[in-house]
Amino acid sequence: MSKHYLRNFSPFVLLVLVSFLAIFIPSSTTFDDKGKIYNYADIAWILVATALVFLMTPGLAFFYGGMVHRKNVLSTMIKSVVAAGIVSIVWIVVGYSLCFGKSVGGLIGNPTTFLFFKGVGSGAPWSLAPTIPLLLFSLFQLMFAIITPGLVVGAVAERIKFSAYALFIVLFSLLVYAPIAHWTWHPDGFLAKMGVLDFAGGTVVHISAGCAALAGAIVLKRRKAHIEQKEIPPANIPYVLIGTGLLWFGWFGFNAGSALAANSLAVSVFATTNTAAAAAGLSWMFFDIMRGKKPSVLGFCIGAVVGLVAITPAAGYVAIPQSIFIGTIAAIISNFAVHIKSKSTLDDTLDVFPCHGIGGMVGMLMTGIFATKTVNAGGNDGLLYGNFSFFFTQLKALVLVVAYSFTVSFLIFKFINFILPIRVSSEEEEIGLDASQHNEKYVQGTLLVAHSNGELTEQSIEHIN
Repeated sequence: MSKHYLRNFSPFVLLVLVSFLAIFIPSSTTFDDKGKIYNYADIAWILVATALVFLMTPGLAFFYGGMVHRKNVLSTMIKSVVAAGIVSIVWIVVGYSLCFGKSVGGLIGNPTTFLFFKGVGSGAPWSLAPTIPLLLFSLFQLMFAIITPGLVVGAVAERIKFSAYALFIVLFSLLVYAPIAHWTWHPDGFLAKMGVLDFAGGTVVHISAGCAALAGAIVLKRRKAHIEQKEIPPANIPYVLIGTGLLWFGWFGFNAGSALAANSLAVSVFATTNTAAAAAGLSWMFFDIMRGKKPSVLGFCIGAVVGLVAITPAAGYVAIPQSIFIGTIAAIISNFAVHIKSKSTLDDTLDVFPCHGIGGMVGMLMTGIFATKTVNAGGNDGLLYGNFSFFFTQLKALVLVVAYSFTVSFLIFKFINFILPIRVSSEEEEIGLDASQHNEKYVQGTLLVAHSNGELTEQSIEHIN
């Protein structure tokens, strides 16, 4: 049996096998509330927040799709969106158990705890979310697991095979995302026991994805256009603007939903999230103007997203005024990082590591500085309030997560490259991944073209340009 045959048939066969195994999982009743333990306002809010976080995935697809070359728009967008399919199945089968199942030494959840979501529908509520059903908590967490591998797409765009990236999503979710989520968000996780605070995913989502992006860019090496230092015009800047709006909107669910209740903390988080994004968008744009550039749509959009990244771990622990500083500083640091990267040979296509990786690191450290029990009694006081030990705890967690996520992601990319070609051929790269990987084409519009015989025909703008 040829490798080509196995590569084409194994994903389908695996899905069919999982489907048949699911038949034999005992059915369980959905939650009841005979004990009157649930708060239905909390349920309503977390349902909305879950939907908002899901909306971030197509938002990310627009954000990334608008910035790549027009011959790679569709291939870039689908790599983010397909994570919704792949991670959803992985999460039901074993992913949720690995993240939130019974802890094994504080390192990982027991995979059999909620295998195939066994008992999730009727289970007791999560200890840190006692007013909502366990099923709702698990679905909210699923949305975080979906978007995290989608973030990595921007670093490896325009040169990675679709099949290779689909396999990366599975391995990353199981070997990188699940352990870090367990360490940080499970009460028995070793980072949680150390006192690490990550409100909505600075380490779990952004640092892990940013470091995986760096590993992927190194393994895949440089694009031909990058080597030749060709300027690649964004395919559709309005897409970037739409994507930014969807991300900003969805981030209210991402952060404020992480309060896991419709309460005063969720309101505070909503405010810090919006404030940091606003400050960071302006900071990036004004910083560019100061350096002699013109104010750009891309600049404000990228800056706003960096601010959202940086406030994510801190959102539920810092006050609103300090979120202005967090957004402003994060945008300046990431802007510098993008500039330094542009002078190097690293081909991180859409600057995922400088924006998400470094933005997440800044956010974790800022949490260590500005966190205050005045905002969240369940948190801690940071360096600004004389607590150096907590700042040092955040720093240790940052170093551990960076080292783990980069190393394991690097090995994942190397493993995938060993079992199947991870990168498209030079010919496929030249014609674009939309055509070579998906046999589809992104068309921005059409023009009426006048021929010498006087006939008018429609022709794609892509062909004209």
